[in-house]
Amino acid sequence: MVKIGIFGARRGGSMIEHCNMTGKAKVVAVCDGDDIALENMKNKHAGECIAYYADFDSFLTHDMDAVVIANSAHEHAPYSIRCLDAGKHVLGEVVPCQNMREAVELVEAVERSGKLYAYAENYCYMPAAREMKKLYMSGKLGEFEYGEGEYLHNTEYDWPNLTYGQRDHWRNAILYATFYCTHSLGPVLRATGLKPVEVTGFELPYTDRCARMGRRSGIAGMEIVTLENGGIVRSIHGALDKYSVMYRMYGSRGRIESAQDDARVGGVRRVYVNLDRDEGDPSDSPETYLVDGEENAKVTANPHEDSDRLLIQNFIDALSGERADIIDVYEALDMFLPGLFAWFSVLDGGKPKRIPDLRDKAERDKWRDDVRCTDKKVAGDRVLPSYNRSVIEVPDAIYDNIRRKYLENNKEKGK
Repeated sequence: MVKIGIFGARRGGSMIEHCNMTGKAKVVAVCDGDDIALENMKNKHAGECIAYYADFDSFLTHDMDAVVIANSAHEHAPYSIRCLDAGKHVLGEVVPCQNMREAVELVEAVERSGKLYAYAENYCYMPAAREMKKLYMSGKLGEFEYGEGEYLHNTEYDWPNLTYGQRDHWRNAILYATFYCTHSLGPVLRATGLKPVEVTGFELPYTDRCARMGRRSGIAGMEIVTLENGGIVRSIHGALDKYSVMYRMYGSRGRIESAQDDARVGGVRRVYVNLDRDEGDPSDSPETYLVDGEENAKVTANPHEDSDRLLIQNFIDALSGERADIIDVYEALDMFLPGLFAWFSVLDGGKPKRIPDLRDKAERDKWRDDVRCTDKKVAGDRVLPSYNRSVIEVPDAIYDNIRRKYLENNKEKGK
């Protein structure tokens, strides 16, 4: 039985059931510095044999084989590295790091430790994303030419539970327009197996919704990414008003795309496929189907939960020595670095930026001391702005109001 620790009770909390469902793993310890999150977890899993910690150093000494890193998104790398160096396998939540120095250190910690690092980019396990990869790897789509990934999610309604009303929460202070790109870009990269080599970034404007949320960045970001074979991917993500997750790939022999959410015909469970019948025959042969069969028409779990379950299953299978479909540290950085370098592009007037490949050890020394990011604690005098067009000032009253809603939501007034 694989013993799992979880660092980050909110996002990590959803992993407990998925671990138990494998029949080969159990969660034995949870750590979170927020007392409300920890108390909620204890109440939800009362009676289960789980140890709870508010202190990471104490948590790390617990008898466990692997750790799910699900703390604040901008702090994943240093804790992943500590776990690897302590002899623990790591399932790292998005994003893997926040600057190039951390990227180099994370790669070298994985190589040094010999432990498994898997990246928990759950949108790569969505039904449409899995079908894209299956078709492309079979050769039926031909050579990749163009793709699109879209992850748009208006989170204003849930902002109190996401940020707790903290002015300097990463979603308010660290997040920049192109930061969170792996949900939109990752599935296309994973399907093709191609490395990104160049990116141009775009920042959408600051809006009234951003102001109400206390978010200090543009409402969304976009990357135009060139892959190693010359193909292009357009990736867009952020908090535009209506929820949308969509993927599309064009190959030299056809196209596959997922259903648009507003069509209400299955979303990422449904794909539309149009392939050439024979070599050189461009005749249309469109078809549509639900990826995992017609039972998905009445599925009770949502695709997000399904994909979480699959990535946990694959992680546990890999730890058990079985064949597994995991995203390693190099592929994780292929998914994240286009967002970082897209931000460099935005700050440099939209100039394209080359994306390094940290599989190449000679390449690492060029970036080993590059601390540029939007986190002043890490970047110091090389700190980058989270919005390119102006300095954003948010009144304290905004955060006070959000904090009040958070406490009311958790029925913990007075904490």
